[in-house]
Amino acid sequence: MKLPRFLKKYFWDVEFPRLDSKKDSSYITARILEYGDVKAIRWLFRALPKGKIKEVVRKSRQFSPKSINFWSLFFNIKPNQIECLRRSYQKTQKSHWPH
Repeated sequence: MKLPRFLKKYFWDVEFPRLDSKKDSSYITARILEYGDVKAIRWLFRALPKGKIKEVVRKSRQFSPKSINFWSLFFNIKPNQIECLRRSYQKTQKSHWPH
């Protein structure tokens, strides 16, 4: 499936035409959940099964604390089941970015 053009603004750091909706689905999902507007989120929920989206929320480390807290509440996922909320990841993140 080809990605709609209106999603291009969320992928400023990659060549949009080269994104593969199947191969890059986790990356695309995380990016839309983090930065997407209502239109993009609606598209995502129509394009992917809810279980796949929840799996990205659990495993991706691309989320800001604000976004991951929202999506964990939205999907009713416990914080200890989410990779980027685990203590060891948060320590690693701070050691790379001291500010």
